[in-house]
Amino acid sequence: MGRVRSIWNGAISFGLVSIPIKLVNATENHSISFRQIHTEDGGRIRYRKVCELEDREVTQSEIGKGYEDADGTIIPITEEDLAHLPLPTARTIEIVAFVPAERIDPLQMDAAYYLAASGAPAAKPYTLLREALKRSNKVAIAKFALRGRERLGMLRVVDEVIVMHGLLWPDEVRAPEGVAPDTGVTVRDKELDLADALMDTLGEVDLSDLHDEYREAVEEVIAAKAAGETPPEVPEPAKGGKVLDLMAALENSVRAAKESRGEGADVTTLTSRPAPKQTGGKKSTSTTPAKKTAAKKTTTSSTKKSTAKSTTQGTKKTSAAKKTTTKKSTSSRKRSA
Repeated sequence: MGRVRSIWNGAISFGLVSIPIKLVNATENHSISFRQIHTEDGGRIRYRKVCELEDREVTQSEIGKGYEDADGTIIPITEEDLAHLPLPTARTIEIVAFVPAERIDPLQMDAAYYLAASGAPAAKPYTLLREALKRSNKVAIAKFALRGRERLGMLRVVDEVIVMHGLLWPDEVRAPEGVAPDTGVTVRDKELDLADALMDTLGEVDLSDLHDEYREAVEEVIAAKAAGETPPEVPEPAKGGKVLDLMAALENSVRAAKESRGEGADVTTLTSRPAPKQTGGKKSTSTTPAKKTAAKKTTTSSTKKSTAKSTTQGTKKTSAAKKTTTKKSTSSRKRSA
């Protein structure tokens, strides 16, 4: 593992097979850290650990753990007490089951670790477990103890290495009660069609191309102040107003996304207003505004799906008096398509 330091040594328990491993952090934090200072003179603010009984600062070697009981009594707990816990997972990652990966709710995902084979004798059983995981297309669910508590983990294979994701216990994930909108909201097919068009326009992205722009901006500010220069001006964010017309907002979003990709910005307008209804038993030989809109929509290939749905809905809503003109308008739409 090169210079990467292991944070835990133990073994994977795979039935009666024991695989000595080392646990290594799979991720690292690149956030910029700040120190607390006295704003008047720039002096560092430091925290000192003081014993309440002796009213003096103590060193790290004098500090231990203690559990505060309900009545305020402190019960000392030593490292030896924790080392002799009656748990099979104290120094073992105990595999308890193999399940399809889709059974794991992403809400349970926690920190990630690489599992490295510890020594030459571990290479063969390590490889066996790795290949078994590959062939099964499943992940292993395991229990292990780390940093003073038993945890749940998920083992999978990434680039020929077994990776373990810490998992929250099921009772640590809150139920989403009271989070969803409590009012009745109806989403129309036209709105969903435009949302689909926006998703297609935005497309996919290579996650390796994404980077932390906030961190870069902070670094620029630090560099400027260190050089005695004026920090760069921050561009004002776009003002977000209330979305009074969801259809218009979606159309503008699709247009902006296409422009940013250098594509044609022509977005067919899909009106959110219902088509005017015909009253009585009168025949209408003239083309209504709703029909004109439908005819325009058929000229854009990206909205054929939306046009088909809106045409079907419009046909259902029309009165019996419009049936005599349906064939004529339908044939004209087919010719224009």
